[in-house]
Amino acid sequence: MMMTNFYIKLPQQKPPSLFTAILPPHISTLTLQGAGVSRRGAISISFSDPLQICSINMYGFEALTFNVHGGYLEAIVRGYRSGLLTAADYNNLCQCETLDDIKMHLSATEYGPYLQNEPSPLHTTTIVEKCTLKLVDEYKHMLTQATEPLSTFLEYITYGHMIDNVVLIVTGTLHERDVQELLEKCHPLGMFDSIATLAVAQNMRELYRLVLVDTPLAPYFSECITSEDLDDMNIEIMRNTLYKAYLEDFYRFCQKLGGATAEIMSDLLAFEADRRAVNITINSIGTELTREDRRKLYSKFGLL
Repeated sequence: MMMTNFYIKLPQQKPPSLFTAILPPHISTLTLQGAGVSRRGAISISFSDPLQICSINMYGFEALTFNVHGGYLEAIVRGYRSGLLTAADYNNLCQCETLDDIKMHLSATEYGPYLQNEPSPLHTTTIVEKCTLKLVDEYKHMLTQATEPLSTFLEYITYGHMIDNVVLIVTGTLHERDVQELLEKCHPLGMFDSIATLAVAQNMRELYRLVLVDTPLAPYFSECITSEDLDDMNIEIMRNTLYKAYLEDFYRFCQKLGGATAEIMSDLLAFEADRRAVNITINSIGTELTREDRRKLYSKFGLL
């Protein structure tokens, strides 16, 4: 039987990252033609006899049109990466004996401008605050330059910090801590306009109605709204319920994007879901939570 070649011409604008072709039985060679096929990318071709169904995964080909919206931000991220502390920097930091020595060493790095105007004596909280400020400034710069769907992806990153900030304010208020002191301890990436009014809520229903209804966390509160008073147990249940809804929503968003984003983020989010499942199990030992209560707090994806 004569064996011939089979050609598939890809779309000129944006080649798919995954497609399936049903080949005639006499086809022995598959050749791809189209925009950017010669560009760097991984092509995985597999045949399934006897129907000759050919599944082709082309990871990396989504980069063909990447520079249109993401080229500038990729260059920015590569620049940020070059500013990370090296192994030599960490070795030098290990030899520092005072906080002023740490400041002097960091002055030669990307953290220098954030610490140069801080007077002595320094405090550890000051160094942490200024280093965090650098991260926040870099994040905000990327967010202002990003287009969809990257801007939504970057916003998802802040939701975890929002949840932690809400729990911090509510728990601190429960123990009669000063609201301003609590606000200073909140992570900058998790701040929102009405966060200071969290202190007025007496139960989760009020927390949602008065404060969180206008925040990105509102959809995650559907399973948390009860009339029970806020206490330490209910606050921890609220935290884990919110995190479960957030991680599952983030996971669905990444799966919808597909490509390299779905492949990489699936592993990262699965690890976070498993980590939280282990923490919930350990921390709930000896408490009033039943096995069924714990199961409700576990994410629906992950390796466990």
